[in-house]
Amino acid sequence: MNPLEFYNQTLQQTKTELEITNKKILYISIIRILLFLGCIITVYMLWNKDTMTMTLSVMLVIIPFLLMIKLHNRFFHKRKYLETKSEILEKELEGLNNNYSSFDEGKEFVNPEHMYSFDLDIFGKKSLFQAINRTCTYIGKKTLAQWMMKHLNDKKNIETRQKAIKDLANRNEFRLNFAITGLITKSNDKDTEEIKEWVNTESKHTKSNIIKSVLLIVPTTNLILLILGLTDIISMNWLGLSFSVFTIMSFSIIKRATIIQEEYNKKLKTLDTYARLISLMQNEIWVSHEIKTIIDNLQINGQSPSNALKALTKELDRLDLRNNQILYIILEGSMFFQLRQMTRIEKWKDTYGKYLVEWIESVGNIDALCSLATFSYNHQDYVFPEISDTPFCLEAKDMGHPLMPQEQCVKNDANIPSRPFFLIITGANMAGKSTYLRTIGINYLLGCIGAPVCCKSMNMYPAQLITSLRTSDSLSENESYFFAELKRLKRIIDKLNNGEELFIILDEILKGTNSIDKQKGSFSLIRQFMTLKANGIIATHDLLLGELIKYFPEEIKNYCFEADIKNNELSFTYKIREGIAQNMNACFLMKKMGIVDN
Repeated sequence: MNPLEFYNQTLQQTKTELEITNKKILYISIIRILLFLGCIITVYMLWNKDTMTMTLSVMLVIIPFLLMIKLHNRFFHKRKYLETKSEILEKELEGLNNNYSSFDEGKEFVNPEHMYSFDLDIFGKKSLFQAINRTCTYIGKKTLAQWMMKHLNDKKNIETRQKAIKDLANRNEFRLNFAITGLITKSNDKDTEEIKEWVNTESKHTKSNIIKSVLLIVPTTNLILLILGLTDIISMNWLGLSFSVFTIMSFSIIKRATIIQEEYNKKLKTLDTYARLISLMQNEIWVSHEIKTIIDNLQINGQSPSNALKALTKELDRLDLRNNQILYIILEGSMFFQLRQMTRIEKWKDTYGKYLVEWIESVGNIDALCSLATFSYNHQDYVFPEISDTPFCLEAKDMGHPLMPQEQCVKNDANIPSRPFFLIITGANMAGKSTYLRTIGINYLLGCIGAPVCCKSMNMYPAQLITSLRTSDSLSENESYFFAELKRLKRIIDKLNNGEELFIILDEILKGTNSIDKQKGSFSLIRQFMTLKANGIIATHDLLLGELIKYFPEEIKNYCFEADIKNNELSFTYKIREGIAQNMNACFLMKKMGIVDN
């Protein structure tokens, strides 16, 4: 089933089920009101009857009323689930129409100094991240962003991730349930970081010898006094006295116990979300070795994270017993219960805390993979590139920009067959040079993170991507446009000198200087690239750069995007052609718009 059919069909089923659920909630609410009124009427009618009759009659009304409350809560949870599911499906349908505005754009990851993400619009509005991101947890969002900012460079790792994405792409129901579970109980972005910090904090109660002594002395003292009192060796008043003293002493730790209870309850809510997500992960039978490894690493001596978190829940539930005043006096006077539970809870953290970060990161990896898998499912005409282990190659057929609507997307080929090798792209303004560079850059990045690409076919070697397409002045650093570009070029040369394998994409290099100086500098730079065995693409208005092929006939190839002028009209095909551009359109457009006379 294609994505459009699946999302529409599932959305219709969900809306139907939601409508039925809302009706059931309404009926249950009416029944609850009637039962409540029935209880009042029963008490009124049987007020003068015997107590047993009235009690039994009231119970016959109260029990169904309590059951209705429980059923009502269950349907409320179901409604929330279905509403979240509908929202997800509606967003996916919008995404199929190239409207990604409802998805998180990842603006916090925008970094003008990054090697390629700013140039290629990886983050921000109408970005690649916004088109791909379907994460339901903050750690998943952060993981996906990190993958996009630091792509893979190893053939085996890329192919392993490709298999994981393919496995997940076939599991629509799992991805839906995973997203719904994460979004229903969506935690604050800071919660994950707070848990990591919390895990690394020292446990005060389990490490304190004084506390250990108190927890031993209190029950032991009471037990000894009880035995002595029962054997009439001393008066039982001594037991009452110690009991009272210990109870009064316990008042000093009420505030601390409350803080711990609130702190752990907050962490438990976040951890419970991760536990539910892990349970979904563990209930699937996976094909991908990468996902199997992630799941297997979650086990702790054969115990799942869900069971470990249930143990924490039980300890916190026991701490709730202190809220009952009678039980408080009994438990505190006999064994210093609050302090004992605080110690048991911290002992849980000491036992399982070291695993929490790994659990969270595992969920983040699956969450990020789900986003890439949904991207793959939604674009079934995209292909997973073949990864070469021999530097360098990039061969793409019918390559298009993944963020461009299909009806507007003009597809082109790209071929860089060896190392070193550069494509020189010339052409007029608006003819498609910059779009072509970004198309190559984005598809290359997709291939390097294991995702499918917008091509008919692609064979690529995963070198480090680096670009210089959108250099700008830096007022805060008192840095000129030209100097900012030189810094970027210096960074590229330094990396090449350090032996790094790069795939370089440059647009109109040395824009901030005069034409003669620019030509000399450009020629020298490209010669340097050839000496350092680099690969890449350079787009330029400077047609003389096309002459470099004379010096490097085996390492450079000229391509162009032409502006066609026919019948005094300007048109663009946006199709790449071999050779150097022949037509420039600046003078033509200035004349046509009346800026100049000739």
